[in-house]
Amino acid sequence: MDFGGVCEPQDVGLDAGRLGAALELVEARGAIAQLCVVRDGQVVVDRSLGCPPDALFWLFSASKPYVAIVIHQLVESGRLHLDDAVAAYWSGFGHNGKREITVRHVLRHRSGVSHAGSYLGDVRAMADWDRSLQRIEDARPRWPIGTVAYSPLAYGFILGEVARRCAGRPIEELVRRSVLEPLGVADTYLGLPEDEWERAVPIRAAGLAGPFIQSVVNRRSTREAVVPAAGISTTARDLAALYQALLQGGLGPAGRILRPETLANAVEPSSEGEFDPVARAPIRWSQGFQLGGPRSIPGAVSSLGSASSPRAFGHNGSNCCLGWADPGRRIAYAYLTNRVGRPKADLAHHAAVSDEILAAAD
Repeated sequence: MDFGGVCEPQDVGLDAGRLGAALELVEARGAIAQLCVVRDGQVVVDRSLGCPPDALFWLFSASKPYVAIVIHQLVESGRLHLDDAVAAYWSGFGHNGKREITVRHVLRHRSGVSHAGSYLGDVRAMADWDRSLQRIEDARPRWPIGTVAYSPLAYGFILGEVARRCAGRPIEELVRRSVLEPLGVADTYLGLPEDEWERAVPIRAAGLAGPFIQSVVNRRSTREAVVPAAGISTTARDLAALYQALLQGGLGPAGRILRPETLANAVEPSSEGEFDPVARAPIRWSQGFQLGGPRSIPGAVSSLGSASSPRAFGHNGSNCCLGWADPGRRIAYAYLTNRVGRPKADLAHHAAVSDEILAAAD
């Protein structure tokens, strides 16, 4: 999507001081980062800190909306029904008590399959598609089917395999053809091409698990693998283009991504912020996105901002990368960083930056 140049904030009704405050927060953190803010289709912030504008960030779970959109596209075409069992498309999935799990359960993080055995095992296997599928086939639901329980990695492999079996094409090709090409973007990849490796931004991870996270996520084999729930490599400008198209009723500059009625269904709340035992937070989920608005637990923080509208939708990626759209304020937002590993501090930072952007529109 060609946004053109950066316009003056006042030209689209935004407060320049608030935008400046958001940038100060980003700069003070000292991470490698990109921030892109779009209002009414006009870019008002497009900044790269410590990296070139075309540097590619690994999105972690901010990748999930791409595969969710493919699933909703298959529903539009009549090749898939959300209330069908996953096992109707992938018979091996139904083993070990999973036969009643529907595609809708997976989209809503209510499948009970938060991990295929263990999260650490999922991480170790995520660069191997066949091994990841076998682990999912062998797994039993960790939670009762219908319980809200976030699925960090299994989510993408389940939906990606369902999409492959419905469409007869691998998920990375479906994302490219059905999402990226209509968007007209050229810097987004599900599975980093070998010749783009030099553009990849290394992750810097804190905490006791930091060395392990860095050893896995910064590995070339991980970045080049197809990991639908976490493995999109992109720029802030390209991620903002996705949310701008969704603000336009699913219409990209080179084609339609979703029909307006399908998008409305995708962002319909499926939970109102009940505590998620895997995410360890109250999250307002829809069918493929996290939603803004107040949380059910006092003091709970949303990366979309404490002032975010209940109609806002997007997805956080490990408190490292974030994209969202606010239909009421007509803002598309993408903030990508290389910093992960301090969940509370990182979440508070992302919420604070989002809140400054929201305040600029109020």
